[in-house]
Amino acid sequence: MTEAAPAALLVVVGLGNPGPDYAGNRHNVGQMVLDELAARMGATFKKHKTPNTVAEGRLVPGGPRLVLAKPGSFMNTSGGPVSSVLGFYGATPADLVVVHDELDLPFDTVRLKGNGGHGGHNGLRDIIKATGTNEFSRVRVGIGRPPGRQDPADYVLRDFSPTEKKTLPNLLADAADAVEAIADLGLLAAQQRVHAPS
Repeated sequence: MTEAAPAALLVVVGLGNPGPDYAGNRHNVGQMVLDELAARMGATFKKHKTPNTVAEGRLVPGGPRLVLAKPGSFMNTSGGPVSSVLGFYGATPADLVVVHDELDLPFDTVRLKGNGGHGGHNGLRDIIKATGTNEFSRVRVGIGRPPGRQDPADYVLRDFSPTEKKTLPNLLADAADAVEAIADLGLLAAQQRVHAPS
């Protein structure tokens, strides 16, 4: 994905697992970011004709229309709901931003990516399979590697630690800012802004 200009419509998908048992897990940080974006837009998530819960709105008057979608399936089968919501809105993968947890980034780090493989992330793997392309924007929200010999599969299904929870609101805000930058500026300019040394 190389377009320089912002799109008129963005479908922003927050990955995670459905239900209250998973809501605070590291694996659900993408959906936590969508909650932050919905709050900024004054929008509410509602059941949808596709297998997603959806909130719609604009971050600024006259800005791009954002469709925030939380797949109703488990992480490993995210592709079907994502493909379905793109089809419903007549959107293409070029209009797609996927917000997801990233083991390979330190906690409290946000990075943007325009294409590439799934890096072992099962949610991304299924979206690439369902859409037939890896050309979509990703907001990678760093959760860090598990300590010691803890299995990564267990680690991502645990809630953030008490120490992490103190910083989590800042991380969610930074990731939501990154989505806003993509909406306002397009991916390339957003990358320059988000990745600039602070």
